[in-house]
Amino acid sequence: MPDYRFKTIDAIGKIRSDTMVASNPMELEKRLGTMGFDLLSYKEQTKAAKSVFKSKTISRRELINFTFHIEQLIKSGVPLIDSLKDIRDSIDYSHFTDVLQTVIDDIEGGKTLSLALGQHPAIFDKVYVTLVRVGEETGQLAEVLKDLADTIRWQDELISQTKKIMIYPAIVSVIVLLVVSFLMMYLMPQLLPFIRNLGTEIPLHTEILINISEVFVNYWYLIFSAPILIVIGIKFASKNNYKFKYYLDGLKLKIWIFGPMMTKIKLARFANYFAMMYSAGITVLDALKISEDMVDNMVLAESIKEARKSISEGVIISEAFEAVGVFPSMIVRMLKVGEDTGAMDDALLNVSYFYNREVKESIEKIEPAILPVLTIILGGIMMWIMMAVLGPVYDAVAGVGI
Repeated sequence: MPDYRFKTIDAIGKIRSDTMVASNPMELEKRLGTMGFDLLSYKEQTKAAKSVFKSKTISRRELINFTFHIEQLIKSGVPLIDSLKDIRDSIDYSHFTDVLQTVIDDIEGGKTLSLALGQHPAIFDKVYVTLVRVGEETGQLAEVLKDLADTIRWQDELISQTKKIMIYPAIVSVIVLLVVSFLMMYLMPQLLPFIRNLGTEIPLHTEILINISEVFVNYWYLIFSAPILIVIGIKFASKNNYKFKYYLDGLKLKIWIFGPMMTKIKLARFANYFAMMYSAGITVLDALKISEDMVDNMVLAESIKEARKSISEGVIISEAFEAVGVFPSMIVRMLKVGEDTGAMDDALLNVSYFYNREVKESIEKIEPAILPVLTIILGGIMMWIMMAVLGPVYDAVAGVGI
């Protein structure tokens, strides 16, 4: 169906512009009318505009609310189409409203819910669509949606906790950069003639400070643009070079403090989703295939792929993961327990629980430790600058006294 860029006016005279998918202009006007808008003008979008429209996503909170509400409505016996329409009508008009209308149109046209959701990969990823499909095939759609809502909520909490510990270091780093830049680019050039005219020998640390100040003054545009250029270069190289991307992903798992935490987060996510897919009836090989894209790390993805290949050749799950040599012993032990007891999903959920708890404990330990460390770093920089500036002055004064 074509995408339309339109202008509307509501009952209070407010004009708004947005996009909407509709089979023809008459349907566009009808759908807007049901929402309380009068169509003023419209224009079918080009292919470039369509690609931008399809790339739009929604917040994780919106996805959680959608999943929770549709699960509750289906669980209560409300037909699927009516459930989707209720959700569509209960939210303020946005891009997601348009997506829901498209999903409704696709289902009314004969598609299943999973196929309709799969048309919007920017919002509903492969795991989400696959689990919905399994729920449709097994008749347990409400149960699968409940697990999905819980999992996405857990992810959201984990991401929020990770961002929380990054905010303070980011703010302090910016402050340190601004202070040092001010001192190097404004204060030092004004003090430099005074220091040189003192007539005393300039200490080595003062010379170093002077040289750094000259670098800041002469190459400030490179200093401030370098981080941006480095980030862009790394992203470009990782996107176009497989070996560099693999090396970078391996480095992310080893970097001091945050590497082990990131590893635990990704493994907890893997175990949680693997358990959900296993309990929903997805075969081990299919679940592992989906997990390769889900971990968002080439080192872990290649390890899962290697384990999946071994399992397809007849190796038991725990031995396949142990042979890879990447996954911690806890995962291997729990997989072994799951094989022995027949409760693989419960064993994997235990892995997710323990790693989730370890991540939370690590965050609780790191957060109070960051403040004194950053304070010491900032204090050390300021002390070095003050000693480099005031040291020659003190030597000159001491020389006069003698």
